[in-house]
Amino acid sequence: MVSSEFGNLISRKIMNCEYFGKCASCTLYDKSYEEQLNFKVQREKERFSNFTTMNFDIIKSEDKAFRNRAEFRIWWENDENGNHTISYAMNDFNKNILEINSCQIVSPHIQEVMPKLLEFITKENELSNKLFAVEFLGSTTNDLLVTLIYHRKLGESWNILAKELESKVNIKIIGRSRKQKQIISEDLISEKLNINNKDYNFEYQEGGFTQPNTNVNIQMIEWVLNNIEVSSKDLCELYCGGGNFTIPLSTKFNKVLATEISKTSIKSALKNCELNNINKIGFIRMSAEEFVQGLQEVRTFNRLKDVNLKDYNFDTIFMDPPRSGLDDTTRALAKDFEQIIYISCNPETLHRDLKELTNTHEIVRFALFDQFAYTNHIESGIILNKIR
Repeated sequence: MVSSEFGNLISRKIMNCEYFGKCASCTLYDKSYEEQLNFKVQREKERFSNFTTMNFDIIKSEDKAFRNRAEFRIWWENDENGNHTISYAMNDFNKNILEINSCQIVSPHIQEVMPKLLEFITKENELSNKLFAVEFLGSTTNDLLVTLIYHRKLGESWNILAKELESKVNIKIIGRSRKQKQIISEDLISEKLNINNKDYNFEYQEGGFTQPNTNVNIQMIEWVLNNIEVSSKDLCELYCGGGNFTIPLSTKFNKVLATEISKTSIKSALKNCELNNINKIGFIRMSAEEFVQGLQEVRTFNRLKDVNLKDYNFDTIFMDPPRSGLDDTTRALAKDFEQIIYISCNPETLHRDLKELTNTHEIVRFALFDQFAYTNHIESGIILNKIR
């Protein structure tokens, strides 16, 4: 007979991972996927109840194998014969090392490569010596970049073996140590996202920001596109990254001007425009606060010398800030636009920002995006229109 406890786990579809409840990366380990999602949805509805009682749009994740980006420590032990063994590792809930040999939340491709990679590295001292972490960056096109991070300088013998590893496992390898980056073939991957039945091509650069949950990312972009009208005016975007939202959103506007502080992300954004044959987006490498100062002619910036801000007729601002949310000047600027689109990775700072934004704008759509299933984290999307 199946025990009642085990039967209950089956009926609740608790994720089948041997480290679930041990590995601290999945903090909501006592819940099924639907239970953890409902827990977060109810929490956020209560948090934002002073702003709106409307129904939230809920964007679900897959219940397993949803991450295309992951990082693992490398842990060294001695076996019974005194030989070195290495394994992947995470922290447990007491912040102790938990050795693992698989991870059910990463993509099937990463799951497939993890043991092959470790097997090859274990046999080659030049690859395993002082290795302390591994980062995976994958795509739906099966392009996979693996960064091996060391506590030592890497030489030509490492390059030779890393090249062999690339060929054998069919991945791309980067070696990193202090002030050193060894690229074996490429330091980027190719991605193709099908958004509202249209394909968009992207290159994701190592070290640049990418959304870890590709399926939810696509739905986030579609949610924005499907809830705004085509405009004859222009879009202002802050914190644009590599153009993840920028490029699909450009189909809805006459022109787009986007800002981003990261050189890596700006480089990717320009390349991604080229890949999609889009030439109506201007990118500026500057912080949101600097851009506001330039737009309001408070300061003069050399980075704006070739940009005539008066050529733009903005009616919409799109913002996807870091966890700290909006600074005072950006929050004040946003209130001048007819339409505000705000993607938030931190509901606490979003709630703070809405106290100001709702003085001039009303919320017309509110979505929750479950990018990080089985954690307390959830992302939000809000569209606000100016109050008449």
